[in-house]
Amino acid sequence: MTEQPQIPYAAPRRLTRSHDDRWLSGVCGGVARYTGLDANLVRLIVVLGTVLGFGSLLVAYVVAWILMPEE
Repeated sequence: MTEQPQIPYAAPRRLTRSHDDRWLSGVCGGVARYTGLDANLVRLIVVLGTVLGFGSLLVAYVVAWILMPEE
């Protein structure tokens, strides 16, 4: 019987708050790292979403701040 070659699996990415790329709590920096986007773009989206969504994204930000572990 021939052995199948072992395929190395990459460790799963974890959504964590950034320790280095933070302005307030590191949520946007962590989301940016997880998605591969620029952190300033994520921050801009959060600010625009908060203003246009009447604060609903601010609530999501605070929930993420509480639930996301810090790296």
